Amino acid sequence: MLLWILLIFSISAHATHQRAAEITYTHVTGLTYEFTITMYTYTPSPADDVRTTLPIRWGDNTQSDIPRIVFQALPNNYTLNVYQMRHTFPASGTYVISVEDPNRNFGVVNIPNSVNVPMYVETKLVINPFLGVNNSVQLLNPPIDQGCVNRLFVHNPSAFDSDGDSLAFKLASCRGTNGQVIPGYTLPMASVRFEIDPRTGDLVWQNPMLQGEYNVAFTVEEWRNGQLIGTVTRDMQILIGACNNNPPVISAPDETCVLAGNFIAFQVSATDPDNNAVVLTASGGPFAQPSNPAVINPNPASGTPTATTSFQWSTQCSHIRRNPYDVLFKARDIHPEVSLTSFATIRLLVMAPPIQSLQATALGNGINLQWTAYNCGNASGLRIYRSLGQSPWVPLQCETGVSPGSGYQLIATINNPSATTFRDDANGLGLSPGNDYCYLVTAVFADGAESKASNPACARLRRDLPVITHVSNDSLNLNSGQVLVRWSKPTELDQQQFPGPYEYKLYRLTGITGQNPQLIHTAQGLNDTVFVDNAINLNNQSGGLSYEVKLLSTTIGDIGTSRRASSVLLTTRPTDRAIILQWQTNVPWNNTRTEVFRKAAGANEYTLLGSTQGSSWRDESLANGNTYHYYVRTIGAYSSPGFVSPIVNFSNIATAVPVDDTPPCPPILNVTPDCERVENLLSWAKLPDSCGYDLKRIRIYFATGPNAEYRLIDSLGPNATSYLHQKERFVVGCYYLKAIDSTGNVSEASNKVCIDYDACPLYEIPNFFSPNGDGSNDVLIPMGYPSVNPAANINRIDLTIFNRWGNVVFKTDKPEIHWNGKVMGSGPDVADGSYFYVCEVYFEGLEGEVKLRLQGSITVMR
Repeated sequence: MLLWILLIFSISAHATHQRAAEITYTHVTGLTYEFTITMYTYTPSPADDVRTTLPIRWGDNTQSDIPRIVFQALPNNYTLNVYQMRHTFPASGTYVISVEDPNRNFGVVNIPNSVNVPMYVETKLVINPFLGVNNSVQLLNPPIDQGCVNRLFVHNPSAFDSDGDSLAFKLASCRGTNGQVIPGYTLPMASVRFEIDPRTGDLVWQNPMLQGEYNVAFTVEEWRNGQLIGTVTRDMQILIGACNNNPPVISAPDETCVLAGNFIAFQVSATDPDNNAVVLTASGGPFAQPSNPAVINPNPASGTPTATTSFQWSTQCSHIRRNPYDVLFKARDIHPEVSLTSFATIRLLVMAPPIQSLQATALGNGINLQWTAYNCGNASGLRIYRSLGQSPWVPLQCETGVSPGSGYQLIATINNPSATTFRDDANGLGLSPGNDYCYLVTAVFADGAESKASNPACARLRRDLPVITHVSNDSLNLNSGQVLVRWSKPTELDQQQFPGPYEYKLYRLTGITGQNPQLIHTAQGLNDTVFVDNAINLNNQSGGLSYEVKLLSTTIGDIGTSRRASSVLLTTRPTDRAIILQWQTNVPWNNTRTEVFRKAAGANEYTLLGSTQGSSWRDESLANGNTYHYYVRTIGAYSSPGFVSPIVNFSNIATAVPVDDTPPCPPILNVTPDCERVENLLSWAKLPDSCGYDLKRIRIYFATGPNAEYRLIDSLGPNATSYLHQKERFVVGCYYLKAIDSTGNVSEASNKVCIDYDACPLYEIPNFFSPNGDGSNDVLIPMGYPSVNPAANINRIDLTIFNRWGNVVFKTDKPEIHWNGKVMGSGPDVADGSYFYVCEVYFEGLEGEVKLRLQGSITVMR
């Protein structure tokens, strides 16, 4: 038995070698990907030589032995191991690929008993045909680094994504057996902070407090079109020494941009404050391009105390992408004790060049656009933007696309990037002669990149047709709902081509988009441009009305028709002590602001509530059950001169009664476990009056885990702000709250709070006790017991204690142990001395049972 125990320790000691690891992949074809495991191990370990394969789990219920293809000894007892293999997945889906290998190297400061803790890393692959194929991020800087006590430490992985996806960085916990977070794992101690920049990936440790070896982990997320498409988790090792050294200081621009097809160059230098020699290198996406990659010259650069290099890149269209490239410069000093590094990341955007020579020409009821054929063949299409009138917007030097605040709106997308013409006639409805129309054209690419905007081009239609200016509820009698229609006569009509006499035909259409035209009025001559439609009540039209005016020559027939213009359609939505107003129009002029009016039941006059540039208004502090009447007044103008300005139109009258249909906002829940009493204290703040003025009850829900079914465990009054949950076997579980108001509206669930087994202190067995009957330390119990109650999170244990000959002297499955120093608890006293134990601890976790293995020695001394 003793031989078996010693064998366990012997195997553990000889199998400890893992220092750092990560898994990356590239797409091959279809559902086949090539995976690469990069590991750094401890060179003197015998396990280094024999680990020619590793077991890899593919996340599809299969696993393989992945072969090693690189085995290279490095300085400072590091060995580079690279394993590579292809795998074909059965279908689209999300797969977690993982590797677990025993064990980590001895003496990692922030991992208890690291010599017996496996190395576990995982990578997530999302196969989604709608998002396109994905290649994982590649981490170009190795996962081993070193620093000094009380000196700023910075590491950057130099992450490069060949697909141009957006990257985000997050700290993660180092993991061990079965991918579980290592019990007792902590972030390294820092005098100020230990964090990772979510955008650049700079891992900042300010400042290390103790020398030694540390392991930390972080995850790099890939995002595409707002969806997570993959992750890579790196587990890296940092060696902190006691040294008197400072890292170099890098001087470099923060960010820059270049038009594809142009050459870019800039200098970067690094100076060591201690006058040590410096080596300056660079990595990142521009250097990994298959065609025309970037270079630095010299590479590497070195000098004492300053090293200088020049970044040089002759860009081309294939380098265009939506997200900037990260160019990472790394400076390392040459120091006899510990060489320190510093990093600087430069964001470099390769912009698509603009469309050239855009021209706009008015013809008939539309405008024709023409431009030079685009010279980047990898574009996927073109975009057409339009504004009413000239816009003052001027794009910034590194700005691509068209800014939402520019005044331009996207009106068309052309899937043919070779196109050189486009006609804008408002999709067949025709443009209005009352406006100046200005245009921009851009090129777009498969990853969402957009070129710089073209030159603006503007044109104006001839005023040879009538132009509607008003479709308004009659302001002299809003309750009647009769519609006032006005239009401007044509001032540039070619009367030789279209001789008189002339007449207008006015058509009414249903809805603000205009359906089922109906002739309602005929006017003789060009000067009769006003009509009051009293045959209809606008206040009763739930979808609004539209109008158009046709111009005819009684000599030769139809000349043309104006652009349609709709009434202002006002709708209301009642809610709790408030009414939400929304309005719509479909008019050829530009409305710049809207004024809102209200009249309460019993009042004689409408009052102005305010004005907005939007299309909605929330009227608050109302009384539920009362009736309120509203109308709005829009104010706008045409962009061309010669029209009435401002153009003012009144909406229909809309009536609403506010009702309480709004649930209270959910409370914000906090849960504090008590590991001695095995109970959880739930607490929350009282809801503010703005969303809980009529709160009636707080409902409390509980589940044994995040995937278990929640059940209602209690309901409290409106003034309660805490609840003590008892009578559960463990503190492990999840909670949320819901609030209910006086009319029965139920809030959404609050934040869910889960208490896992690690919320209580770790289970530890003392290494000494004295069963001499003096009332002090007479029995072996867990550390901290009973204030640290193992019953709070431990289901059972399997503890076996051996003497030095390997004979069992005590066994128990009770977490409290209570060994009195006698053989099997009831036999004779054991002799003073050292005893060995092996203990399996079974925690009750949120995801089920979690097992922790402990082994060590206990000294009995009476």
